[in-house]
Amino acid sequence: MASDDLDANQGGNKDKKTYHKKATGDALETVKKHSKDDDLKLFGSCFCPFVQRVWISLEVKQIPYQYIEVDVYRKPQSLLEVNPRGLVPALRHGDWGCYESTVLMEYLEDLNAGMPLLPKHPQARAHCRLWSDHINRHIIPGFYRFLQEQDQSKQVQYAEELKTEISKLVDAADPHGPFFLGQNMSFTDIQLAPWIIRLNRVLKPYRGWPEPEPDTRWAKWVKAVEENEYVRATTSTDELYLDSYERYAENRPNTSVLASAVNGGRGLP
Repeated sequence: MASDDLDANQGGNKDKKTYHKKATGDALETVKKHSKDDDLKLFGSCFCPFVQRVWISLEVKQIPYQYIEVDVYRKPQSLLEVNPRGLVPALRHGDWGCYESTVLMEYLEDLNAGMPLLPKHPQARAHCRLWSDHINRHIIPGFYRFLQEQDQSKQVQYAEELKTEISKLVDAADPHGPFFLGQNMSFTDIQLAPWIIRLNRVLKPYRGWPEPEPDTRWAKWVKAVEENEYVRATTSTDELYLDSYERYAENRPNTSVLASAVNGGRGLP
């Protein structure tokens, strides 16, 4: 393999795993169903959890859309026209475009199409947004901090910190569940769902993340997310995640803007 064919995060070593550039499994079938041109276009990358948030939202709401797989490390002009930073997810709706996963989820909610993901009551909506913010400020950076850390003693520390932040979220959820607000998946669940998927497929093999303790509220939540039809429809095979996150687990240079932010002690970029 020529050096020009290697991804920057492989460090010139063809034996290093790199990110996948095409969905697999159930997610691939969903891509095929949404390959035709549509006024609403989702630019995504199959391995990206932030993309999966918006993708799940579209599937839950059953809003027509076109899925466009892009290589964010070789940014196409069509993506840059929507997001000059060249990051995914990005959404083009007619001649308008926007980006950032939480903003895009809010936009889809404001279209008033399909099943609402936020409750009607203003205080309940604020509750969902507050704990979505907790996910973005604490759980997601904690996930990557733990995954990228190479020192085993610090890994133990970061694992405990991540468990603590997840426990705070669980304590704020409906006590019966199985989802955050009760029986139905909502905005906050979708904010977290891609990382629930990656706890088992990434943190477990690379960092020994434990299975949820049986019969706990957290175990019930994880099971409900894993079995949800819309989450499954946007989830690829385990190999895709194992390969795509090896670069994070080894904390390689040029892994991602997110990895660099975490290494620099900053929040989500």
